Amino acid sequence: MPGKKKPLWTCPRCGHQFVTPKMWHSCSRHSLDDHFKGKDPILRKIFDRYLTLVKKCGPMTVYAQKTRIIFQVRVRFAGAVIKKNWIEGGVWLKSKVEHPRFFRIESPTPRDHVHRFRLAKREDIDEELAAFIREAYAVGCQEHLEKSKSAQLRW
Repeated sequence: MPGKKKPLWTCPRCGHQFVTPKMWHSCSRHSLDDHFKGKDPILRKIFDRYLTLVKKCGPMTVYAQKTRIIFQVRVRFAGAVIKKNWIEGGVWLKSKVEHPRFFRIESPTPRDHVHRFRLAKREDIDEELAAFIREAYAVGCQEHLEKSKSAQLRW
């Protein structure tokens, strides 16, 4: 039935949810504050602004893991690693986007591309970034799978 998605599996130990049962993960719990200990307070303000931007896309979950913070709808679509002087952000897009904002693009498959960017000041969070986040949010909702299913049904 189109549009019907399987419920997410919840790890009984850590409570994190995944699209696939028993998916490997670190199974640990951390707080957002853990990531900002010993860091310049401006980084927390930048992160909070980034988080506000992501939340504008719709409902999602924030998981603070040992080394990173991730944003997830059905699947992880964006995240952050708090460095000493900046935040390294990332978004999962279904196409490779060459853009000055991205300092690295990782392509684990030909149709999956993680675009890395830096946030060093509040002004780095702008409408241009918001557009990439909205696109990544759609990936997190697995909208690309719905479009693929509907194209198959037409044949």
